[in-house]
Amino acid sequence: METRVAVVAIIVRQGSAVAELNELLHRYGGYIIGRMGIPAPARGVNIISVAMDAPADVISALSGKLGRLPGVTAKTVYAPEAALQS
Repeated sequence: METRVAVVAIIVRQGSAVAELNELLHRYGGYIIGRMGIPAPARGVNIISVAMDAPADVISALSGKLGRLPGVTAKTVYAPEAALQS
């Protein structure tokens, strides 16, 4: 199956969502290339970026599940397919 490279940007506004968020990331761990978390306590949020190499439907499924968590916003950016061929 063909895979895509993408980054899922996650903004966490409610600490109560963190356990479920981490469980989802663990479940999709085989597709995760790297993860970076940045706390921004002055703004009341935490920022997480997750780099993935996975089939597009897997990336979309994770992003959708994350975005449905209370207090969590998730958006995905895909690398251009042409960039993958070089």
